[in-house]
Amino acid sequence: MATTAAAAEGAPKIVWNEKETRFETEDKEAYIEYVLRNDGKVMDLVHTYVPSSKRGLGMASHLCLAALTHAKSNSISIIPSCSYVSDTFLPRNPSWKSVVYSEEPKSNI
Repeated sequence: MATTAAAAEGAPKIVWNEKETRFETEDKEAYIEYVLRNDGKVMDLVHTYVPSSKRGLGMASHLCLAALTHAKSNSISIIPSCSYVSDTFLPRNPSWKSVVYSEEPKSNI
């Protein structure tokens, strides 16, 4: 396991659990799961879970940030299959849309 997000003041420590294909809190209670596609070039974020005891603390956002930071730093695109990622996180954080996978070729115009 490797730490992917430094525990900034007040921010939870998020750990990359490569074996379980997820990013999780140290206590493993909250996590975002992914599936690698296209020979590891695309990370499909499939499910985010935060227990009721941790809801309302921005935990899902911290999990998304850890996953997207990891993807960006490793030149991996993401597919936001999880409804939290697609419907809540990305609309609130449009700067991360550049990491979203697109099958359409990018224009050189």
